[in-house]
Amino acid sequence: MPSYAGPPSPRLGDAAGTLRLLAYLALAVTLVVLDHRGGWLHAARRQAGVVAEPLRAAASLPATAVGGAGEYVGTVARLARENRRLRQELLVAQARMARMNTVAADNARLRMLLDAAQRARLDVQLAPILDVDLDPTRQRLVLDAGRGDGVRVGQSVIDARGLLGQVTRVGPLQSDVLLLTDPDHAVPVAIARNGVRLVAYGTGRSDRLTLESIPLSSDVRVGDVVVTSGMGARFPPGFPVGRIVRLEPDESRAFLRGQVQPAAQIDRGREVLLLRAAPAHPPGRALPRLRTGGLARGPAAVSRATP
Repeated sequence: MPSYAGPPSPRLGDAAGTLRLLAYLALAVTLVVLDHRGGWLHAARRQAGVVAEPLRAAASLPATAVGGAGEYVGTVARLARENRRLRQELLVAQARMARMNTVAADNARLRMLLDAAQRARLDVQLAPILDVDLDPTRQRLVLDAGRGDGVRVGQSVIDARGLLGQVTRVGPLQSDVLLLTDPDHAVPVAIARNGVRLVAYGTGRSDRLTLESIPLSSDVRVGDVVVTSGMGARFPPGFPVGRIVRLEPDESRAFLRGQVQPAAQIDRGREVLLLRAAPAHPPGRALPRLRTGGLARGPAAVSRATP
């Protein structure tokens, strides 16, 4: 049985460590000298870098992908916010443009109204329209002007193109206008070309009036302009009422019936003009439906509204 020699001597261990250190230093000095002279170590590092580059790229791919995805998401969010902002700005710009167009159209319409009044040297009052009733049995306007504004029952109402109707009721702040297209309305008219006197009746349609009991011998033609005649002193003479668009025999074949397209824009506009000069007679008296010999065929009230 071998005998135990005991632990190695400390001096032997220190000597071995010193020898290893000297060997490492000698190797390092040798490598530095060789690299300085021949550059082969640099070439080896370069080759090792070339070989390791794909590995390094593969290792960094997840981080690059995550960073790119984050940047993409941020870009999409930023573009979405910018898109919403641009859409809002576009809507605001479109609303402003629409409002400007509306104001421009209103100004043009007002200029046309006032220019027409000035050309005809009319004493008129501008009144805004509050409400419109164009039911077949009722054709009326409500104006934002009343007794406090000087409105009177019987005043003629016009626009830039012609006669609209007549004031039938006046309140403190508002007033009602019976349109000439109301089925209960009739207005004495004349053919502008030759002065033939007729009566135009409302039909309940905003685009039609009728001329009834036209003698076959009358010189009345399609295309003739119809104006107020001034008969009955309800409307001043000479205001355009409309244009004849059709003539046909009535049921009796003894007379003609005409259809008139109103000159005024019954279903359009936001303002009207009130003639300040009141008619001599307020509305409410009936006009006869004419026939040969001047005999009445039936009444048609000019206005049935109570003042």
